[in-house]
Parts: sequence; structure tokens; C-alpha cells
Amino acid sequence: MLTGMQIAVIGGDARQLEVIRRLSELDARVYLVGFDLLSVSIPGTVKENMQDLEAGEMDALILPVSGTLANGKIETVFTNKDVVITEAFMKKTKPEAVVYTGISNDYLNQLVIGAGHQLVNLMDRDDVAIYNSIPTAEGVLLLAIQNTDFTIHGSRIAIIGLGRCGLSLARVFAALGAHVKVGARKSSQLARVSEMGLTPFHLEDLEKEIEDVDICINTVPALVLTTKVIAKMPLHTTIIDIASKPGGTDFRYADKRGIKAILAPGLPGIVAPKTAGKILANVLSQLLMEQFLNSRKDV
Repeated sequence: MLTGMQIAVIGGDARQLEVIRRLSELDARVYLVGFDLLSVSIPGTVKENMQDLEAGEMDALILPVSGTLANGKIETVFTNKDVVITEAFMKKTKPEAVVYTGISNDYLNQLVIGAGHQLVNLMDRDDVAIYNSIPTAEGVLLLAIQNTDFTIHGSRIAIIGLGRCGLSLARVFAALGAHVKVGARKSSQLARVSEMGLTPFHLEDLEKEIEDVDICINTVPALVLTTKVIAKMPLHTTIIDIASKPGGTDFRYADKRGIKAILAPGLPGIVAPKTAGKILANVLSQLLMEQFLNSRKDV
């Protein structure tokens, strides 16, 4: 139980509701910032404005999966007001408070670590990323079906990157009878693709390998689908880019060529927010329990 622990959940989407419910069940005192339009009432929670939150009393701050924008603004669907994490706000927090976020950026890193806090990036954890790859793969499959006029079975699909999401995507599309090839850089990843019975290729050969694909799925958070690569694609190719914004695709050139290119980060929160929220709730409750127990040892 987290009895006596004070936690601020700042912004986010429907995934955060599962987190809030779990924290309430564990008897934490939960303060909701950026939730004034939330219509449901969750016992053990209090809605607060950013300026009214007693930041110095919080044991933990939970930010959305998307973290903050480069200016510190928090994305939230439950308010029309701006919610911003500022240096002045962080100075009010106590040093032992832990900040949990999905992903981070330079702004958040400098702000939190500069204030002496521990910053936990949940999406860097293998367990979270692997569990999230399941709704991600389902979301990509949905987009592929919605945005093409042919069956997945028999189609030629290129997956860029063989990380946690790349593996799940390769399995899902291969299971549906697609001809799947996977591009990677590491020899170990190329070996894994071969072991799965799929076609491996090195990313250095991407321009050549992309010439016959029907669907290209990018998971790499760097510009890999460049002008030169997109110029080699058939005009009917559909690109689905699930990398973090701004993605790994030259969307301007894809549009110029008439190739459909979809930027789709954060699919778990869109296609399966309840499941994605439970994944976060499970991991966060474990981490917060460890934090809570460690704080009691220091007393």
C-alpha cells in the first residue's frame, strides 16, 4: 500500500486514468493537474490547478507518456488550459521527489536533473516497451488495412528496425501471410530475422530493397526514409511511421511524390488506452512501492 504517499499526476490522456485508479486503490493521495474536464470521479483524488498545487509536499510527479514539449508544455486531453512544467515549479519540489515520465527531452532532462531529482523514463524499460509493442502492432495493422486497397496476405512489407516494436510487427504481419523483410544494422538483428524465417537486409541497402514494397513501416527515430529512399518507392506504397515525433520520414517529399505517409506515434494510447494504461499502472505501482519502502528505511 502507498498510504500517506502524495502523488501528482500532471496531464496526459486516457492511459493516465488507469494509473490514477491503481494509485487510488493503493491508498495514495493523488492530485490531478490538467484534469478539470474529467467527468468521472475517482475516490482519493483531488483536482488542482498547476499554480495551486503544493509542489513541495509531493513525493512523486507523474507526467504523460509523451513527457513535455520543448518549451515544457504538457499535452493533456482533459483541460483547455495550458499546463507547463517550469524551472520555478521544479524549485518548489522537495529534492527526494521522483519524476516519472514516458519519454524525455533535453528540456525535461535539464530541468529535473538540474533540480537534483531522479528522472525515470518508463519507455526506456524493456518490460514497458515489450508490453506496449502488442497494442502498437495491432494499431499498425489497423492503419495498414484502413489505408490500402489490397489484402495484407501476399503483400510485400518492409519493416525498418528490429527493436521491441519491430519484432512484434514482423511476427504479426508474417502470421497474416505477408512477405516480410526487415532492415537493421546489427548482425545479431539480421541473424534474428533469418531465424524467424523472414528476409533480412542491411539498412545500407534500403534504397534497393524498397523498390518493390507495398507497405513500409518505420520504427527508427531518425531520418531513414530520406528523399533518395522515397524516390525509389512505388507510387502505391503506404508508409506508416511509428517513431517518436518528428518521425523518420521525409513527409514533405512523400507528399510531393503522392505517396501516402502516416506519422503514428503513441498508438497504444489511441487504439487500446485501457490496456496501455494498465501496463503503465502495473509498472508505476511497483516503482512507487519501491520508492515508498526506501523512503521509510531512511526515516
